[in-house]
Amino acid sequence: MPRVVPDQKAKFESDELFRRLSRESEIRYTGYRERALEERQMRFHNGCREGHTEISFVASGTNLQLVFNATQNPYLHDKECDFDKEHGKVYIKSYFIMNGVCVRFRGWLDLERLDGSGCLEFDERRAMHEDQILREQIERYNLRLREFEDSKRAYRDSRPEVDMEAVRRGVPSGGIGVGASMWRR
Repeated sequence: MPRVVPDQKAKFESDELFRRLSRESEIRYTGYRERALEERQMRFHNGCREGHTEISFVASGTNLQLVFNATQNPYLHDKECDFDKEHGKVYIKSYFIMNGVCVRFRGWLDLERLDGSGCLEFDERRAMHEDQILREQIERYNLRLREFEDSKRAYRDSRPEVDMEAVRRGVPSGGIGVGASMWRR
């Protein structure tokens, strides 16, 4: 089963859901809603440090479970989870496939209020990589289909022609059957 659609960019640009989510809009942390605010803040902070969180786009009600690289490697120029960019906020980037399209979530959340702003962007680099995988899958499928058709053709060609008269009389092709040969003795 392919992971992506054949023309990801066209789907991203034409699909109504992607158009809404590609605009910068309000987001909220949705984890542990039944808990007190202090516990939710702690769980959100810990989840971000572990590399995951749950958010919702408020306007559309779209919920996403984001997974990202939470390592605080100082040599990475493009952090996926950045607590240092602005005091009191965490900036998150997460890459995933949604409805057959490679996308990147980019946004920030306030560490106290647990809300912020974010959007989805088309991920050109990953889309090209997934398109290559899709083409290879299709090529392998077509190769297996050709091999199957060739083996079916070879089997059909290797069989002797069926004697239509024998088929009409109920005698298997290739001559007289075992039962018929017993009566001729």
